Amino acid sequence: MRKLGIIGGMSWVSTATYYDRINRIVQRRAAPMASAPLLIESLDFCQLYALVEDKDWNRAAGVLIESARRLEGAGAGALIIGANSMHRLYDEVAGAVGIPILHIAEFVGRAMTRAGKTSAALLGTRNVMTESFYRKRLVAHGIDLLPPHMHYVEALDRIIYDELMVGKVTREAERTMKTIITNTEQEGAQAVVLACTELALVVDVDANVLPIFDSTRIHCEAAADWILGEEAAD
Repeated sequence: MRKLGIIGGMSWVSTATYYDRINRIVQRRAAPMASAPLLIESLDFCQLYALVEDKDWNRAAGVLIESARRLEGAGAGALIIGANSMHRLYDEVAGAVGIPILHIAEFVGRAMTRAGKTSAALLGTRNVMTESFYRKRLVAHGIDLLPPHMHYVEALDRIIYDELMVGKVTREAERTMKTIITNTEQEGAQAVVLACTELALVVDVDANVLPIFDSTRIHCEAAADWILGEEAAD
């Protein structure tokens, strides 16, 4: 098995999910006692929270680049960034190391193409929903994305940052997500992309009114594929 590096801590909740899910996949595919060879750097999310201005994102890029270099130096053969929103900095980080980084949206796009889906609602943090860095990856796979509703953006930001990222799961958040997903079906979406690594905590991924493409689950599958040598990194 090949050794994978994870830039984590964004949030610790999602990083725990990555560790658990990747290991379960590797154990299922490799051997009952197998563990995934992983290098994890859990960053302090206080340094990477509420980024607004260019100078904030530039500072965050420096933090992620240094983390990527440390993981590469420690022997990682490829990397993943354990947060959808931080893929805004993908190009800067990927250009600073000599090993591949598996782009979360690229693998989501591939999964949707395999499933024959061409229309979807993208749900995540404000920058994922409203900026182009994530959307263009899915569009490149022929996915037509519904325009973001600012009401949903506000509700999702509150749920993600005030609750899920600190490990809080509420019935109200579950009801809100169910309403949003039902509304997107009525607006013509064929599927929903959960483009936040914590959203599956309040969404029934396997039983919903629309097919749910959980970015965390898909990213973990891609990570396990790479570890087991079953698919080349992007």
